[in-house]
Amino acid sequence: MPPPGVHGAPGHFGNVGQTTSFGQPGYPAPPGFPPGPPAYGQPGPGYGRPAPSGRGGRIAVIAVCAIVLVVVSAFGGGLIATQLVADKPAAAPSVVTRDPAPNLDRSSVGGVAEAVLPSVVDISTGEAEGSGVIMTKDGQIITNNHVVQGARQLTVTFSTGKTAPATVVGTDPAGDIAVIKVQGVSDLTPAKFGDSDALRVGDTVLAVGSPLGLQGSVTAGIVSALHRTISGEQGGKSIADAIQTDAAINPGNSGGALVNLKGEVVGINTAIATAGENSNGNIGVGFAISANRARSSADQLAKGGKVSHPYLGVQLTDGTNGALIGGVVAGGPADKAGLKTGDIVTKFGTSTVTDATSLINAVQAAKAGDQVPVVVNRNGTEQTVTVTLGEAP
Repeated sequence: MPPPGVHGAPGHFGNVGQTTSFGQPGYPAPPGFPPGPPAYGQPGPGYGRPAPSGRGGRIAVIAVCAIVLVVVSAFGGGLIATQLVADKPAAAPSVVTRDPAPNLDRSSVGGVAEAVLPSVVDISTGEAEGSGVIMTKDGQIITNNHVVQGARQLTVTFSTGKTAPATVVGTDPAGDIAVIKVQGVSDLTPAKFGDSDALRVGDTVLAVGSPLGLQGSVTAGIVSALHRTISGEQGGKSIADAIQTDAAINPGNSGGALVNLKGEVVGINTAIATAGENSNGNIGVGFAISANRARSSADQLAKGGKVSHPYLGVQLTDGTNGALIGGVVAGGPADKAGLKTGDIVTKFGTSTVTDATSLINAVQAAKAGDQVPVVVNRNGTEQTVTVTLGEAP
C-alpha cells in the first residue's frame, strides 16, 4: 500500500494477488500486528503474488483504527439473476422462476440499533481512536489489540457522553483481541453475544462503532462471505474464520460490534479492504472476527489467562490442489514431523486442503498439542505424516 509510513507486505486474500496490511495509512494510529516469525501456518514470501493483468487493482486489508476525520462517499447496487435451463437440445430454453425474496422490514433496524448503541463505546488513546463492546456491568470491554497496543492512556466514552479512564486487562496480539476495564463505573449495559457459527451468507448485519471519530454510527449490510483469512503486515500472523461484510466499516470502527437483527454481537469489526495505494476508506469489503472466537479469547483474558494459538511452523503459498510449503521453520512442529519445503498439503486432519487459506483455517481451528494426520503430495507421491501442533510463539 504505500504512502510513507504505511505497512504493505505481500499477503494472501481470496486467491487474488493482493497486498495486506494491518497498519493505518495516513493515520498515526497504534501499530497493528507486529511482524512475527513466519511460523504460524501463515503466508510467507510470495504468498500474495501480483494479480495477472486484467484481474483488477491491488487490494489492501487495513486495521480500522483512526484519529482524523475525512469525508468519503460510497454507493452500492444489486444484481438479479435468472437461471435458464434446456429440457432437450432441440427445445427452446425455459425460464426457471424463483419466489421473490421477502421484503425486509427496515423499520426494525432502528429498534436493533437503539438496543445495541448503549453497549458500544468509543476508545481514545490520545493518539488514536477506536471502538469497544461492553461485556460486563462493571466495565469489562472487548476491543481489538491494535486499538490499545502501545497506548499510554485510555479514555472510554459511553453512549451517554460520560467518559472514564480505563486500563488494559489482557491482550491477544495473534488474535487481535484485547480486554480493558473501565474505572469507577457500574450498572452498564452489556452486549448480548450471539452464535456466529449460525450466520449465513446474505444475513443482514449492522456495524456499530466510531468510524472516523463519529461515535455512535450505525451502518447496515449483509454477510458477504464466511471463513475468510486476513493476513497481518509484513508476513505477520493471520486471523482465520473472519466474517466478510459490506456494511460500511471505516477507520475507527475497530473493536466495535457487528450485530444480527436480534441485536446480538456476531463479530468484532477489525479490518477493511481498500482499492489501492491512495485509498483507505470503505469499499464494501470489511472484516470482523467471529464472535465465538473473539468472546472465547476475551473470557480467557478477563480471567487473567492467556490465549493459546496452534502453531505449525511453515511458510505457505497456493499450490496445485493444495497448500504449497515454501519453507519450514527449523525445530518447529512441521519440521519435527518430517514435512519438507515443496510438499503440497492436501488434507489436514479431516479437512480437505485446497489452498493456503484453507490450511490456515484448519490449523487455527485446532488446538496446541493436537496430533493431526497431514496428507501431502511429495514429488508426485502421496504420504501421510502426523504433526503435533505447538503453541504459537
